[in-house]
Amino acid sequence: MKSPINSNSGSATDDDESATISDEYDATTETDTDVVSKDGAVESVSTPFRQGEKVLAYHNLRIYEAKVLEVDSKEKRYYIHYLGWKQKWDEWVGIDRLMNINNENLQKQKALENELKPKNPNMTKGMKRKTMSKLIDIHIPSSLKKHLVNYSEYITHMGKLVKLPCSPNVDDILKMYLEHRSNKDGRELDLAGEVVSGLRCYFDKALPAMLLYKTESQQYQQATANQISPSKIYGAEHLLRLFVKLPEILYNANIEEETLRELQHNLQDFLKFLQKKQSLFFLSTYETPDGSCTIE
Repeated sequence: MKSPINSNSGSATDDDESATISDEYDATTETDTDVVSKDGAVESVSTPFRQGEKVLAYHNLRIYEAKVLEVDSKEKRYYIHYLGWKQKWDEWVGIDRLMNINNENLQKQKALENELKPKNPNMTKGMKRKTMSKLIDIHIPSSLKKHLVNYSEYITHMGKLVKLPCSPNVDDILKMYLEHRSNKDGRELDLAGEVVSGLRCYFDKALPAMLLYKTESQQYQQATANQISPSKIYGAEHLLRLFVKLPEILYNANIEEETLRELQHNLQDFLKFLQKKQSLFFLSTYETPDGSCTIE
Protein backbone atom coordinates (compact mmCIF):
# COMPACT_ATOMS: atom_id res chain seq x y z
CA MET A 1 0.00 0.00 0.00
CA LYS A 2 1.36 3.42 -0.94
CA SER A 3 1.41 6.31 1.48
CA PRO A 4 -1.76 8.44 1.23
CA ILE A 5 0.34 11.56 1.85
CA ASN A 6 2.98 13.10 -0.42
CA SER A 7 5.95 12.06 1.67
CA ASN A 8 8.78 9.59 1.47
CA SER A 9 9.31 8.98 5.15
CA GLY A 10 7.70 6.85 7.81
CA SER A 11 6.09 3.43 7.84
CA ALA A 12 2.95 2.16 9.48
CA THR A 13 3.13 0.68 12.93
CA ASP A 14 -0.37 0.89 14.40
CA ASP A 15 -2.59 -2.16 14.15
CA ASP A 16 -6.08 -0.94 13.34
CA GLU A 17 -8.44 -3.71 12.40
CA SER A 18 -9.72 -3.82 8.85
CA ALA A 19 -13.22 -2.54 8.35
CA THR A 20 -15.91 -5.19 8.05
CA ILE A 21 -18.64 -5.30 5.44
CA SER A 22 -22.31 -5.45 6.36
CA ASP A 23 -25.63 -4.63 4.78
CA GLU A 24 -25.87 -1.40 6.77
CA TYR A 25 -23.23 0.12 4.47
CA ASP A 26 -25.26 -0.43 1.31
CA ALA A 27 -26.72 3.06 1.56
CA THR A 28 -25.52 6.34 3.02
CA THR A 29 -26.71 6.70 6.59
CA GLU A 30 -27.26 10.15 8.04
CA THR A 31 -26.45 10.58 11.70
CA ASP A 32 -27.43 13.43 14.02
CA THR A 33 -24.38 15.15 15.55
CA ASP A 34 -24.63 17.62 18.42
CA VAL A 35 -23.03 20.99 17.68
CA VAL A 36 -22.72 23.82 20.20
CA SER A 37 -23.82 27.18 18.73
CA LYS A 38 -22.39 30.59 19.67
CA ASP A 39 -25.10 31.17 22.27
CA GLY A 40 -24.33 27.86 23.96
CA ALA A 41 -27.35 26.00 22.65
CA VAL A 42 -26.92 22.45 21.41
CA GLU A 43 -28.10 21.93 17.86
CA SER A 44 -28.54 18.62 16.04
CA VAL A 45 -26.90 18.54 12.63
CA SER A 46 -27.37 15.71 10.15
CA THR A 47 -24.14 14.23 8.77
CA PRO A 48 -23.63 11.26 6.45
CA PHE A 49 -20.68 9.83 8.39
CA ARG A 50 -20.37 9.62 12.15
CA GLN A 51 -17.41 9.79 14.53
CA GLY A 52 -15.76 6.41 14.93
CA GLU A 53 -17.18 5.06 11.66
CA LYS A 54 -14.90 3.15 9.29
CA VAL A 55 -15.01 4.40 5.72
CA LEU A 56 -13.20 4.36 2.40
CA ALA A 57 -11.27 7.55 1.64
CA TYR A 58 -9.98 8.87 -1.66
CA HIS A 59 -6.47 10.24 -1.80
CA ASN A 60 -5.65 11.21 -5.38
CA LEU A 61 -6.41 8.11 -7.47
CA ARG A 62 -6.27 5.55 -4.68
CA ILE A 63 -8.86 4.56 -2.12
CA TYR A 64 -7.81 3.72 1.45
CA GLU A 65 -9.60 2.35 4.49
CA ALA A 66 -9.92 5.02 7.15
CA LYS A 67 -11.67 5.88 10.40
CA VAL A 68 -13.55 9.10 11.14
CA LEU A 69 -11.99 10.70 14.22
CA GLU A 70 -13.83 14.04 14.25
CA VAL A 71 -16.84 15.54 12.48
CA ASP A 72 -17.02 19.24 11.62
CA SER A 73 -20.69 19.53 10.66
CA LYS A 74 -20.52 23.27 10.06
CA GLU A 75 -17.77 23.01 7.44
CA LYS A 76 -18.94 19.57 6.26
CA ARG A 77 -15.54 17.98 6.70
CA TYR A 78 -14.10 14.99 8.54
CA TYR A 79 -10.82 14.36 10.35
CA ILE A 80 -9.78 10.85 9.37
CA HIS A 81 -7.09 8.33 10.25
CA TYR A 82 -5.83 6.01 7.51
CA LEU A 83 -5.99 2.48 8.94
CA GLY A 84 -2.56 0.91 9.21
CA TRP A 85 -0.69 4.23 8.98
CA LYS A 86 0.86 6.50 11.57
CA GLN A 87 -1.08 9.40 13.04
CA LYS A 88 1.01 11.93 11.13
CA TRP A 89 -0.99 10.97 8.01
CA ASP A 90 -4.28 12.02 9.67
CA GLU A 91 -6.03 14.86 7.83
CA TRP A 92 -9.23 16.82 7.33
CA VAL A 93 -11.14 15.87 4.17
CA GLY A 94 -14.37 16.92 2.49
CA ILE A 95 -17.37 14.67 2.05
CA ASP A 96 -16.41 14.18 -1.62
CA ARG A 97 -13.38 12.16 -0.48
CA LEU A 98 -15.34 9.58 1.54
CA MET A 99 -17.44 6.53 0.68
CA ASN A 100 -19.27 3.87 2.63
CA ILE A 101 -17.67 0.46 2.91
CA ASN A 102 -19.63 -1.93 0.71
CA ASN A 103 -18.87 -4.54 -1.94
CA GLU A 104 -19.25 -2.12 -4.83
CA ASN A 105 -16.84 0.46 -3.38
CA LEU A 106 -14.34 -2.22 -2.38
CA GLN A 107 -14.38 -3.46 -5.97
CA LYS A 108 -13.73 0.11 -7.11
CA GLN A 109 -10.79 0.28 -4.69
CA LYS A 110 -9.38 -2.96 -6.08
CA ALA A 111 -9.85 -1.87 -9.70
CA LEU A 112 -8.00 1.40 -9.13
CA GLU A 113 -5.17 -0.38 -7.37
CA ASN A 114 -4.76 -2.81 -10.27
CA GLU A 115 -4.63 0.09 -12.74
CA LEU A 116 -1.89 1.79 -10.73
CA LYS A 117 0.38 -1.19 -10.21
CA PRO A 118 3.97 -0.31 -11.20
CA LYS A 119 5.21 -1.65 -14.51
CA ASN A 120 8.24 -3.08 -12.70
CA PRO A 121 6.93 -5.92 -10.47
CA ASN A 122 10.26 -6.05 -8.61
CA MET A 123 9.85 -2.54 -7.15
CA THR A 124 10.16 -2.78 -3.38
CA LYS A 125 7.88 -1.08 -0.88
CA GLY A 126 10.68 1.28 0.13
CA MET A 127 11.25 2.26 -3.49
CA LYS A 128 7.54 2.93 -3.92
CA ARG A 129 7.54 5.28 -0.94
CA LYS A 130 10.56 7.17 -2.27
CA THR A 131 9.05 7.52 -5.74
CA MET A 132 5.76 8.80 -4.31
CA SER A 133 7.67 11.85 -3.07
CA LYS A 134 7.74 13.00 -6.73
CA LEU A 135 4.02 13.70 -6.63
CA ILE A 136 3.40 17.36 -7.34
CA ASP A 137 1.43 19.36 -4.82
CA ILE A 138 -1.55 21.12 -6.37
CA HIS A 139 -3.15 23.57 -3.96
CA ILE A 140 -6.85 24.10 -4.64
CA PRO A 141 -7.97 27.45 -3.16
CA SER A 142 -10.52 27.14 -0.36
CA SER A 143 -13.12 29.13 -2.32
CA LEU A 144 -12.92 26.52 -5.09
CA LYS A 145 -13.01 23.62 -2.64
CA LYS A 146 -16.39 24.89 -1.49
CA HIS A 147 -17.76 24.21 -4.97
CA LEU A 148 -16.60 20.58 -4.67
CA VAL A 149 -18.28 20.24 -1.28
CA ASN A 150 -21.47 21.96 -2.40
CA TYR A 151 -21.83 19.76 -5.45
CA SER A 152 -21.26 16.67 -3.33
CA GLU A 153 -24.11 17.87 -1.13
CA TYR A 154 -26.37 18.39 -4.13
CA ILE A 155 -25.79 14.95 -5.58
CA THR A 156 -25.50 12.78 -2.46
CA HIS A 157 -28.22 14.36 -0.33
CA MET A 158 -30.50 16.18 -2.74
CA GLY A 159 -30.34 13.86 -5.75
CA LYS A 160 -29.39 16.69 -8.13
CA LEU A 161 -27.28 16.67 -11.29
CA VAL A 162 -25.66 19.51 -13.22
CA LYS A 163 -27.91 20.35 -16.15
CA LEU A 164 -26.09 19.67 -19.42
CA PRO A 165 -24.71 21.11 -21.62
CA CYS A 166 -22.91 23.69 -19.47
CA SER A 167 -22.11 27.21 -20.58
CA PRO A 168 -19.29 27.99 -20.50
CA ASN A 169 -18.07 24.45 -21.03
CA VAL A 170 -14.56 23.14 -20.30
CA ASP A 171 -13.41 23.91 -23.83
CA ASP A 172 -14.60 27.52 -23.47
CA ILE A 173 -12.84 27.92 -20.12
CA LEU A 174 -9.55 26.60 -21.51
CA LYS A 175 -9.74 28.97 -24.48
CA MET A 176 -10.41 31.92 -22.17
CA TYR A 177 -7.36 30.96 -20.12
CA LEU A 178 -5.20 31.04 -23.25
CA GLU A 179 -6.50 34.51 -24.04
CA HIS A 180 -5.66 35.52 -20.48
CA ARG A 181 -2.08 34.34 -21.00
CA SER A 182 -1.73 35.97 -24.42
CA ASN A 183 0.14 38.92 -22.97
CA LYS A 184 3.05 36.64 -21.95
CA ASP A 185 6.14 36.11 -24.05
CA GLY A 186 6.10 33.51 -26.81
CA ARG A 187 7.61 30.68 -24.78
CA GLU A 188 5.23 31.20 -21.88
CA LEU A 189 2.26 31.19 -24.24
CA ASP A 190 3.50 28.01 -25.91
CA LEU A 191 3.76 26.33 -22.51
CA ALA A 192 0.26 27.50 -21.60
CA GLY A 193 -0.99 26.04 -24.87
CA GLU A 194 0.59 22.69 -24.03
CA VAL A 195 -0.96 22.75 -20.55
CA VAL A 196 -4.40 23.56 -21.98
CA SER A 197 -4.13 20.75 -24.54
CA GLY A 198 -3.06 18.35 -21.82
CA LEU A 199 -5.90 19.36 -19.50
CA ARG A 200 -8.45 18.90 -22.29
CA CYS A 201 -7.07 15.45 -23.11
CA TYR A 202 -6.90 14.33 -19.46
CA PHE A 203 -10.40 15.64 -18.78
CA ASP A 204 -11.99 13.84 -21.73
CA LYS A 205 -10.34 10.55 -20.75
CA ALA A 206 -10.61 10.82 -16.96
CA LEU A 207 -14.23 12.00 -16.72
CA PRO A 208 -15.97 8.66 -17.38
CA ALA A 209 -13.23 6.67 -15.65
CA MET A 210 -12.84 8.49 -12.33
CA LEU A 211 -14.54 11.89 -12.11
CA LEU A 212 -18.23 10.94 -12.10
CA TYR A 213 -20.47 9.88 -9.25
CA LYS A 214 -22.36 6.65 -9.91
CA THR A 215 -25.65 8.54 -10.28
CA GLU A 216 -24.12 10.62 -13.07
CA SER A 217 -23.28 7.64 -15.28
CA GLN A 218 -26.58 7.45 -17.14
CA GLN A 219 -26.54 11.20 -17.77
CA TYR A 220 -23.02 10.88 -19.20
CA GLN A 221 -24.06 8.06 -21.55
CA GLN A 222 -26.95 10.14 -22.87
CA ALA A 223 -24.92 13.36 -23.19
CA THR A 224 -22.10 11.70 -25.15
CA ALA A 225 -24.27 9.37 -27.25
CA ASN A 226 -23.25 11.22 -30.43
CA GLN A 227 -19.53 10.91 -29.62
CA ILE A 228 -19.34 14.49 -28.38
CA SER A 229 -16.24 15.22 -26.30
CA PRO A 230 -17.00 15.69 -22.57
CA SER A 231 -15.04 18.97 -22.65
CA LYS A 232 -17.73 20.41 -24.93
CA ILE A 233 -20.57 19.37 -22.60
CA TYR A 234 -19.37 19.63 -19.00
CA GLY A 235 -18.27 22.76 -17.15
CA ALA A 236 -16.22 24.11 -14.28
CA GLU A 237 -17.71 21.83 -11.60
CA HIS A 238 -16.39 18.71 -13.29
CA LEU A 239 -13.14 20.31 -14.46
CA LEU A 240 -12.31 21.15 -10.86
CA ARG A 241 -12.61 17.48 -9.90
CA LEU A 242 -9.77 16.71 -12.32
CA PHE A 243 -7.36 18.79 -10.20
CA VAL A 244 -8.03 16.53 -7.21
CA LYS A 245 -6.84 13.57 -9.28
CA LEU A 246 -4.02 15.22 -11.25
CA PRO A 247 -1.09 14.65 -8.83
CA GLU A 248 -1.22 10.89 -9.14
CA ILE A 249 -2.29 10.95 -12.80
CA LEU A 250 0.87 12.91 -13.59
CA TYR A 251 2.95 10.65 -11.35
CA ASN A 252 1.92 7.66 -13.44
CA ALA A 253 2.73 9.58 -16.64
CA ASN A 254 6.46 9.28 -15.81
CA ILE A 255 7.20 12.97 -16.42
CA GLU A 256 10.68 14.27 -15.56
CA GLU A 257 10.92 16.17 -12.27
CA GLU A 258 12.03 19.44 -13.86
CA THR A 259 9.09 19.31 -16.25
CA LEU A 260 6.76 18.50 -13.35
CA ARG A 261 7.90 21.58 -11.43
CA GLU A 262 7.24 23.78 -14.43
CA LEU A 263 3.90 22.10 -14.98
CA GLN A 264 2.96 22.61 -11.33
CA HIS A 265 3.54 26.36 -11.71
CA ASN A 266 1.26 26.49 -14.76
CA LEU A 267 -1.46 24.42 -13.10
CA GLN A 268 -1.48 26.73 -10.07
CA ASP A 269 -1.72 29.69 -12.41
CA PHE A 270 -4.74 28.11 -14.06
CA LEU A 271 -6.41 27.56 -10.67
CA LYS A 272 -5.83 31.23 -9.79
CA PHE A 273 -7.53 32.14 -13.06
CA LEU A 274 -10.42 29.79 -12.26
CA GLN A 275 -10.73 31.33 -8.80
CA LYS A 276 -10.69 34.88 -10.16
CA LYS A 277 -13.40 34.07 -12.72
CA GLN A 278 -15.47 31.70 -10.56
CA SER A 279 -18.53 33.96 -10.63
CA LEU A 280 -18.49 33.55 -14.42
CA PHE A 281 -17.66 29.84 -14.60
CA PHE A 282 -19.73 28.26 -11.80
CA LEU A 283 -23.16 29.13 -13.16
CA SER A 284 -24.63 25.68 -13.62
CA THR A 285 -28.29 24.90 -13.05
CA TYR A 286 -29.03 21.70 -11.13
CA GLU A 287 -31.84 19.26 -11.84
CA THR A 288 -33.18 15.89 -10.81
CA PRO A 289 -32.39 12.93 -13.12
CA ASP A 290 -35.83 13.26 -14.74
CA GLY A 291 -35.07 16.89 -15.67
CA SER A 292 -37.44 18.54 -13.19
CA CYS A 293 -37.05 20.74 -10.12
CA THR A 294 -34.12 22.87 -11.25
CA ILE A 295 -32.20 25.07 -8.81
CA GLU A 296 -29.43 27.61 -9.24
